Formats: sequence, C-alpha cells, structure tokens
Amino acid sequence: MSFWSIYLSASLVILGLMTLLWMVSLVLKNSSIVDIFWGTGFVISAWVYFTLTPDGFPMRKWLMVILVTVWGLRLSLYIFWRNRGKPEDFRYQVWRKDAGSNWWWLSFFRVFLLQGFLMWIISAPLLAGQIGQKPINLTLVDMLGVFIWVIGFYFESAGDFQLARFKANPENKGKVMDRGVWRFTRHPNYFGDSAQWWGFYLIAVASGGWWTIFSPILMTFFLVRVSGVALLEKTLETRPGYKEYIDRTSAFIPWFPRK
Repeated sequence: MSFWSIYLSASLVILGLMTLLWMVSLVLKNSSIVDIFWGTGFVISAWVYFTLTPDGFPMRKWLMVILVTVWGLRLSLYIFWRNRGKPEDFRYQVWRKDAGSNWWWLSFFRVFLLQGFLMWIISAPLLAGQIGQKPINLTLVDMLGVFIWVIGFYFESAGDFQLARFKANPENKGKVMDRGVWRFTRHPNYFGDSAQWWGFYLIAVASGGWWTIFSPILMTFFLVRVSGVALLEKTLETRPGYKEYIDRTSAFIPWFPRK
C-alpha cells in the first residue's frame, strides 16, 4: 500500500473513533471527554500505520510505535485522572451555552470532527517514519529524535506530577507554582509535548519523511498560540504573584530564571 492509501485508511479509523466519542458525549452531556482521547487517538493511528506497513524497517517501526504509545497513553491516563468527577471543561460549557439546543450536533463539527481532522494531519510523521524501508539501521538522526523525545517526556510528565502534588497541598491554594521544572518554564507540560513531536518528526526524517515538518510546527503552534499557553495565561494573569512569575520565567522553552 502507498503512503496516501494508508494515510486515508487512518482517516476513516479516526472518523469512526470521533463519531463514537461524540455519541458517548451526548449521553454524558460532556464534550470534554474528547480531551481524554487525544493521546489515545494518536496511539491507535500509530498502530494502524504499524500494521499496514509490513515492508518498513522493523527497528524504526517499533521505536516509533513504542514512543508514541508511551506518550499517548500517559497523556490520556493523566487527563482522565485529572478530570475524573469534575464537570465539563469551561471552554465547552461556554460553547454549549452559546449554541443552546443546537449544541448536540454543532459539537460534532466544532469539537470532535475538528480534533479528529487535526489528529489525522498531525499524525503524518508517525506513518512516514514507519513506511520507509531505508536506511536499514538506526541513524544518528533517529538517536537525536529519541534524545529530544526523552527531554520532552521528562518535562511533560514531571511538570504534570509536580503540579498535581502542589495542588494537593491545601497550603498552596492561591499560590503560583514555581518549583521543580516550573522554575525554568511557565508551561513545562506544553513544551514537553512539543519536544516529543519534534522527536517523532526526526525519526521520520531518518526514514525520508522530512516533508512532514508541518506536523510538529502545527502541534507547537496550537500549544503556544491557540489551546495551550495563550488560552491558559488569560485565566492566570490576574492571579496574585503571576505577573512576577512571568517577569522571571521563560514562557515556553526552558531557561534559567531571570532575577
């Protein structure tokens, strides 16, 4: 099978997954369940690509699919744990209120179909890295990709863990988290997510998939400008002490705190 036939096959799988999630959300009256399955959707896509690329270099295929699975399942499990027992995310509550009785069908296009489309587009390196038959060895570019992925995984997972522990302490209520990896970047989880996708991309580059650079660029753009840093900081900028935190701490790429 060609790249495009496999890629289109994955789009149908993603469409089916998002349609199923949409129907579940109607029963639960909670559109934010889509966030839980963001990482899992990429895991499913990666395994679809793994299955449909029998001629790809096995070591690179296993490397790619294992890294994606670790990233995606950790992210989904964390979001599930974080959101359990909580109401629908405030973003979807606002959209639900604005749409009124039309939300049941608008949510399919505005939330589930849109996220499914982005998932499909961004997943391109996961296929490009697995379909290539050459080189028949792991290269320095592969190793660089793994190295960047490890850095990203550390910042994302450590950031989530440290923040959860910080919030669990009642004495920290109303305070700004500026410890651990949060000393070096105001958004270690978003930086880590972006870095891991640049790692996936480099593994794809090693197999000839240099042209899928739009994927990590898109992921980074959305994390910084759309659904990540920009959106979150609007809700935090009025918190006591956060302006001082902004003045001394890098917004995205980790760096030493400014005095």
